[in-house]
Amino acid sequence: MDERGPGYGATVSALAVGQILSWATLYYAFSSFVLPMQRELGWDKPTLMGAFTLGLAVWGAATYAAGAAIDAGHGRSVMAWGSAAAGAGFVAWSQVSAPWMLYAVWLVLGAAMACTLYEPAFNVLTKRYPLRYQHGITMLTLVGGFASTLSFPAIAALQAGLGWRPALAVIGGVLLLVAPLHAWALRGPALVASPHAADAQDDASLHEALRTGAFWGLTLCFMLHAFVQAALWAHVMPVFASKGVGEADALTVLMTVGPAQVAGRLLYVWLGRSWPLRRVGALVLTGLPVSMVLFALSRSMPALLLFALLFGMSNGLVTIVRGGLVPQYFGRTHVGRIGGAMSGIGLLSRAAAPLLTAWLLLAVPGYREVVLVLAAMGVVAVLAFWQSKPPQR
Repeated sequence: MDERGPGYGATVSALAVGQILSWATLYYAFSSFVLPMQRELGWDKPTLMGAFTLGLAVWGAATYAAGAAIDAGHGRSVMAWGSAAAGAGFVAWSQVSAPWMLYAVWLVLGAAMACTLYEPAFNVLTKRYPLRYQHGITMLTLVGGFASTLSFPAIAALQAGLGWRPALAVIGGVLLLVAPLHAWALRGPALVASPHAADAQDDASLHEALRTGAFWGLTLCFMLHAFVQAALWAHVMPVFASKGVGEADALTVLMTVGPAQVAGRLLYVWLGRSWPLRRVGALVLTGLPVSMVLFALSRSMPALLLFALLFGMSNGLVTIVRGGLVPQYFGRTHVGRIGGAMSGIGLLSRAAAPLLTAWLLLAVPGYREVVLVLAAMGVVAVLAFWQSKPPQR
């Protein structure tokens, strides 16, 4: 048996297929099943949303463990078994009849998210191809950017033709096929090309990274960015309603965000890769507070579409920035643990954002003020990023 693995191009292509399918199902699919589950099961929205919130929290909590396993050379097992768990979770979801069953399913699916969505794929690529990982990360995010575009119409078609329970079972079957795809793509040695031994000795451990201002500055930056993203997506339709913007116009604006994410990543591929990643990050992160101010103060469609363009491009590129900066700042040897700890904090922030934002709404006059507070958080994220200079190694 050939243990060399399928090669860089095939590996990246297979991981990209896994990313678009995993994001389309594990992250975007939930909202498509809320209303049919409510109609059949009679559960209220807080009960349903609580299961997804639990999944997001488990995703954040399990990210470090997944990263540590990848650092130990088990990236193939992490991603293959994560996809298998995702498939089994969707099949089990199709059979739920009590809230505790749904919550148990999302415990499993949250762990599967930690093993499959972006971070583990980035870490695996960084370890296997340390001289080409930034290109690989960019390619994964380009393909992954179409996940929402795939998810909503595909699930709507499945539900219309089969019903919500069989639709979940079909999704589970598709994800079970991703498991052998990951196992095939990640055959062979975990490290194809390595840096010099002296460089590896200079790489920071997690303990050393935790003692640097750069780690905590980047963590604060990406935590705030994740919070703002999650808060906006959870409350975006009520924000539009508070402006008097109709549902059709609101959907037009929101449908612009996905293509803007992909456009931003393509722009980076064509023009931005010659720039230092730190400069790209500062520019990208500045787009978040600017877009939030536009959203808070605007009612006209041109201004709202400009918001969608800036917000989408910022969201699309910040993933590349985060995935590339961690190994640049701290080295590749412990990238799984360091990146996992950093992103885990951000994911926990994302899980808490919808509820904390609802509480904030009780303390301010309305949604305009809420969005301006989110813009201020975006400014703090930019400042934290600028203060996070690469540590001396």
